[in-house]
Amino acid sequence: MKPLRHLLSMDDLDRDDIDYLLDLTERYVEVSERKIPRIPALRGKTVALVFFEDSTRTRVSFATAAGRLSADTLGFDVGRSSVNKGESLRDTIETISAMGIHCMVLRHHGAGAPWRVREWTDASIVNGGDGRNQHPTQALADLFTARRHLGDLNGKRVAIVGDVKNSRVARSNAIGFSKMGAEVIFVAPRTLLPASLEGWPVSVTHNLDEVIETIDVCYLLRMQLERHNGAAVPTLREFHHEFGLTAARADRLRDDALIMHPGPMNRGVEIAGVVADRPNAVITEQVANGVAVRMAVLFVLIGSRLDLVEEQSAVA
Repeated sequence: MKPLRHLLSMDDLDRDDIDYLLDLTERYVEVSERKIPRIPALRGKTVALVFFEDSTRTRVSFATAAGRLSADTLGFDVGRSSVNKGESLRDTIETISAMGIHCMVLRHHGAGAPWRVREWTDASIVNGGDGRNQHPTQALADLFTARRHLGDLNGKRVAIVGDVKNSRVARSNAIGFSKMGAEVIFVAPRTLLPASLEGWPVSVTHNLDEVIETIDVCYLLRMQLERHNGAAVPTLREFHHEFGLTAARADRLRDDALIMHPGPMNRGVEIAGVVADRPNAVITEQVANGVAVRMAVLFVLIGSRLDLVEEQSAVA
C-alpha cells in the first residue's frame, strides 16, 4: 500500500490500497474477538474525535477502534465548546491540535471541510463525513462486509437505493464498489438524484422492481429529511411503496443477495421492519465491522509498520 497521510475520500485509494485495508481489517476482526480485545499498536498516540454533527455509530466506532489499539482519545462536544461563543473552525482546529494529537477524525456539515482542516494541523485527518460529500470509512466497512459474504466483488451488481442526492455514503460506496469491479446502480426518483452524474461510475434506474431480481447487494439509504429543502417526494408512504424494500420485494432477491443499510434506519420508509431482521440483512455486521475497519485506517495513518511486522511474528 502506498504511504497515506490522510483519508478524506475514496478517491484517495486505489484497488490495491482497498485490498490492503480490507486484508488488515480481517486481522483486526480477530483482535476484536479476543477475550481482551486490545493490542499496543498505537500506544502513546492520541486520536481527537471532532464531530460538528450528531453521530452514534461513527463516533463510538472510532473511539472503540482507538481504544483497542491502545491510543488515547480526545472528545470534542460542539454543544459545550467555544464554537457557541463564535470561535472559528480554524481556531477550534488549531486549539485541539496544540494539545499534541496525532490524528483527527472530523465530521462536519460543510462539504470539503476536511480538505481545509488539513491545512491547519500537522495531524492526520480522517473524514468522518462531510455534508453530502464523502464518508470513506463507512464505504470500507461496507466493502469488507460484502466481500466477506460474496467473495470477490468483481462483476457483482450493487443497487444503491433511495436518497442518493443527500447521501455521502452513496458517493463513497459508488466509488468504492466500482473500484472493486462491481457494477453500481443508483435507484431513486429524479428528485432524489444529484443534478448531474457526469463522471460517476454508475447507471441509473427509477424502478427498483426492474433490477431487484438481478442484484447481489440491495443497499438502502436513509431518507435524510433534515437535508431536504422541500418535499422531495409526495409522501413517505408513497416513497416506501415505490422505492422501499418491502417484504414482497425482499422475497424476489436472490438467495445469496445481501441487504445493507448504513443506519440509522427509518423502518417503514426505506426498509420494512420485518425485512431488516431477515438473515440476509447484514446491517449489524456493518456496524461491528466498522470498528475493525477503523482500526485498520488509524493504524495505517499513524501506526508504525514495524509494529505490524512484530505483531504478525507474534501471531505466527
